[in-house]
Amino acid sequence: MEQRKKVAFYTLGCKLNFSETSTIARSFESEGFDRVDFTESADIYVINTCSVTENADKRFKSIVKQARKVNEDAFIAAVGCYAQLKPEELAAVEGVDLVLGATEKFKITDYLNDLSKNDFGEVHSCEIQEADFYVGSYSIGDRTRAFLKVQDGCDYKCTYCTIPLARGISRSDTLENVLKNAAEIAAQDIKEIVLTGVNIGDYGKGEFGNKKHEHTFYELVEALDTVEGIERLRISSIEPNLLKNETIDFVAQSKAFVPHFHIPLQSGSNEILGLMRRRYRRELYTDRVTRIKEVMPHACIGVDVIVGFPGETDEHFLETYHFLNELDISYLHVFTYSERDNTLAADMEGVVSKKVRAKRSKMLRGLSAKKRRAFYESQLNTERVVLFEGENKEGYIHGFTENYVKVKAPWDPSLVNTLHRVKLTSIDEDGMVRFEFMDEKMMTA
Repeated sequence: MEQRKKVAFYTLGCKLNFSETSTIARSFESEGFDRVDFTESADIYVINTCSVTENADKRFKSIVKQARKVNEDAFIAAVGCYAQLKPEELAAVEGVDLVLGATEKFKITDYLNDLSKNDFGEVHSCEIQEADFYVGSYSIGDRTRAFLKVQDGCDYKCTYCTIPLARGISRSDTLENVLKNAAEIAAQDIKEIVLTGVNIGDYGKGEFGNKKHEHTFYELVEALDTVEGIERLRISSIEPNLLKNETIDFVAQSKAFVPHFHIPLQSGSNEILGLMRRRYRRELYTDRVTRIKEVMPHACIGVDVIVGFPGETDEHFLETYHFLNELDISYLHVFTYSERDNTLAADMEGVVSKKVRAKRSKMLRGLSAKKRRAFYESQLNTERVVLFEGENKEGYIHGFTENYVKVKAPWDPSLVNTLHRVKLTSIDEDGMVRFEFMDEKMMTA
């Protein structure tokens, strides 16, 4: 009997990439492949790439090396955003055999008739205008949480961003299909779904460039709240101008949606927001944060910020720093601006030196640590529900409360993928929170 071929996956970048890798992996399994870990010997290694930062480009080469070290004769395929933007560049990396663009990646098994090594990577990538259809996906792997893709592409023209070039126009899954996927996830005893996409607040635009919204993001949230078997629903990242009061108010009284929002800001200076072509100003951002905290005082709010954008002076940066310092938010994701080909920002004047970018990034990371600590302290002596994760990290099990406080306890396998009511008691040296069990099951255990 012929031995089954083995495939391994490596995902760079965002939650959306993870959901798509998972879907691509299931297509391999249905074709008779066995999935193995990326550190193991496989016949095919698939690397799902990202192009958001310069670093992601460099990491690709080291991941290819890693795969070749395990099996020099393996077939290596690159898919994802970087594969769409710079296919020839990836194809030229030693050891890469196949590069698939935005529309081809979901049909990868169709390109694998011959697994012999190529001298130069074979490229199949479309013009991005052709990426006008929608492929739904969701990730399953970590038993406690699944990433469910509801939307793809973006119609915004932010001057620093290559995502519209890598993923095409904004388009969405049908409400019916999202609910079907959510029910499939629930059937596998997964307790939490994280909604993901490129610009999920824009949910509802149909395929083929149809700009009419079939449904709104609010209607999506409302419908998902009724799915049986899902304990928690989390909105991953949503633009401030698309996060409406009706959605915030619905989450506040929802059965399953948790009080955790991640809202990109990018800059606290209106002048820089204008140069970035963002679709809001800082006043609107303040308004969104204020509204959330009014109806959910215990909500966790995460913020994306870019430092070192062209034209960002010390005054602009300090404007951002002070704006964030005074805002009632919980943590930051800090990105150091990096020039990307074919973006307007790459040709802008006022380039900020790498050294200054690094200094500003360090200052904001320090502010993030301070904000997270203050948020965790505000949650001490409150009762929360924790969903425990599946990994044993140095003798501890970790979990997250509904409002995204990370907790730890001595490893206990019976806790994996279970929800428990706890009282948050203290913050450990590593910044994680200790707790006492408050539910009966644990009292009697």
